[in-house]
Amino acid sequence: MSERSFPEDTHAGHGDALPEYAERVLDVAERIPPGRVMTYGDVAEWLEEGGPRQVGRVMALYGSAVPWWRVVRADGVLLPGEELRALGHYRQEGTPLKQASRAAEGHMPRLDMRRARWDGGASAEGHT
Repeated sequence: MSERSFPEDTHAGHGDALPEYAERVLDVAERIPPGRVMTYGDVAEWLEEGGPRQVGRVMALYGSAVPWWRVVRADGVLLPGEELRALGHYRQEGTPLKQASRAAEGHMPRLDMRRARWDGGASAEGHT
């Protein structure tokens, strides 16, 4: 399995400067309204650059400065290791959730992607 690399202009080497692609990903994350989410793939598609893995990498490295809980997996599973923190944010923001079945390990809810997913519309001015 081959991994795609970051787009050309994202390689660091400028001291502490944030790679341009990372800045763009984080900008999208900041635009997602409270109570809504975008998948890693949605962000890449919206930027018309990179892919879900590249967006995930940016979020893993730099996402703590933005509402990271709004950029999610396509299946609605909460970020492993951060489930409780994310769940607190989702409940505070009123993000639609699906309750886990009793058979589900840990009984952790999932995001209701049909209702929570944001397409970048309405307040998405400045789309590049």
